[in-house]
Amino acid sequence: MAHSSFPHFHAPISRRDMLRRCGVGLGTVGLATLLGQSIGRAAEASGPLAPRAPHFRPRAKYVIQILANGGPAQMDTFDPKPVLTQYHGKRLPIHLATERPTSTALGSPFNFQRYGQSGLEVSELFGALAQEHADDLCVIRSMYSDTPIHENSLRLMNCGASIMARPSIGSWITYGLGTENQNLPGFVVLVPKGMPVAGADNWQASFLPGAYQGTYIETQDRRAAQLIEHLHNPDVDAVAQRAQLDYAAELNRRHQAARQDPALEARIQSFETAFRMQTAATDAFDIEREPAHIRALYGETAQAKQLLMARRLVERGVRYVQVWHGTLQPWDSHDNIEQGHRRLAGECCQGITALLTDLKQRGLFNDTLVIWGGEFGRTPTVELSQGEKVGPTAGRDHNHHGFSMWLAGGGTKGGIVHGATDDFGFKAVKDRVHVHDLQATVLHLLGLDHERLTYRHSGRDFRLTDVHGHVVRNLIA
Repeated sequence: MAHSSFPHFHAPISRRDMLRRCGVGLGTVGLATLLGQSIGRAAEASGPLAPRAPHFRPRAKYVIQILANGGPAQMDTFDPKPVLTQYHGKRLPIHLATERPTSTALGSPFNFQRYGQSGLEVSELFGALAQEHADDLCVIRSMYSDTPIHENSLRLMNCGASIMARPSIGSWITYGLGTENQNLPGFVVLVPKGMPVAGADNWQASFLPGAYQGTYIETQDRRAAQLIEHLHNPDVDAVAQRAQLDYAAELNRRHQAARQDPALEARIQSFETAFRMQTAATDAFDIEREPAHIRALYGETAQAKQLLMARRLVERGVRYVQVWHGTLQPWDSHDNIEQGHRRLAGECCQGITALLTDLKQRGLFNDTLVIWGGEFGRTPTVELSQGEKVGPTAGRDHNHHGFSMWLAGGGTKGGIVHGATDDFGFKAVKDRVHVHDLQATVLHLLGLDHERLTYRHSGRDFRLTDVHGHVVRNLIA
């Protein structure tokens, strides 16, 4: 007899499934309790990305994280060190625990100036940004991390763990809050081309449901049809696609019911997101739809294009947008730091300035938290490979003991400096802020308690900040 559905269908059990089910034992008894947790333990009827209430009243709704991947030098950007300049070319009177051997002091080749009513000191590299927005920047000069290795530090900055696979901050936030636009992903990752160091680990969902993983977009092409492959089906109209998708989803759900494979739910959601994006993405990623004066405000660099896209995405309700400066680690200036940092700042300063201006004029600044910084900073000394003397091609090594980042908008204090490094810019010594503290503060600004935003996996509750982290109240307006 033919049936339109197969409610009693049972797939044959494999040896692996048998062992896995036997290992579960009585643990499944607690399932009902787990499903009752306050924040999104399972997909709601309207989908896993449906908007959810925060723990308390938020200051911000959206985040744009600008990653200067590779590690910009704090003493060349937002942390002036006149004493270091006095020691230029000489041995420092302190011992530096650096990743590679270093030699004499390297004073900053860039001039610093005070800007705004706050008198915030900023390098000439970001003078245009400071000229317009010094009083909007909340500069943290006392950041520190756990390791000077790019891969590990990026994982720690983005996922809260330097080695183990853990969900990224964008995944945690969309898990906790959902997103306001069901036709676009809740977490979008913009990279000009290729992959940064550590690749997709930086935006992974890990053990969270796959619907919360970042959607990676290469932004080197301007047209939306080129940004996202197979965005449109030239042979099947939307009605037929909907029917195909519903049929595939029914088959997948039967398969999932028999096997309880969480990866399959992620695949079902990816199909749904892809279908809804066919019209929404064309609009969101097409910056040519912006007026000419707005495009001119941002500029023509790859970073400028990404930042304009980021504004268009948060404007449409995307919760978390991650903007990478480039492939691998462009800010990793082991040599020729003067030329390298000047070029890199030139690629992003106008776009970042425009982003803050644009958010303000659209009434989005107070709702959008903007974060800028790398995974660590750089040493105040020259790498030994450059010789004992400071030359025109001198560069700096990795330094996780002290570095700078800044926040803007989203309920943060503007025109302030928090914390300090020592006289040479090597180590955070005052009001130190660990990466976990920054993560706890970002979640707090979004109305999430970092100790309550948890997910049970492998028999324990996990959170972004692990067992660490404190909200830095001084950063909050």
